[in-house]
Amino acid sequence: MDEEPITIKLSRDQAFVLSDWLYKVMFKSDELSAIVKDPAVWSPIHAISGTLDKALVEIFMPDYEARLSAAKRRLLDSMGSEDDELREVNDPDPASAWSSSHFASVPCPVGLAAR
Repeated sequence: MDEEPITIKLSRDQAFVLSDWLYKVMFKSDELSAIVKDPAVWSPIHAISGTLDKALVEIFMPDYEARLSAAKRRLLDSMGSEDDELREVNDPDPASAWSSSHFASVPCPVGLAAR
């Protein structure tokens, strides 16, 4: 079996929004086991989540919610969504968030990452 790590590239906005979703699913609810029935899949999910947590300083910033809302809005805009409901994101100051032009290279090692 090849144990060479795989690298996944995400924009900072993608990484930030995914990190928030993973945190909510994994630690704020019991949804992970309902969404992912195969426990073997939990290992890479935890590895990705742990890697994102280490790479994103945004998760520790006091304006976390504003930054998250802005990131969600930029991602929806980049997808060209016409649905106004999808665009309804509470964002008091979208200019305060990181630019989506910054990319994070997220190495995803095989195995369970410590959080």
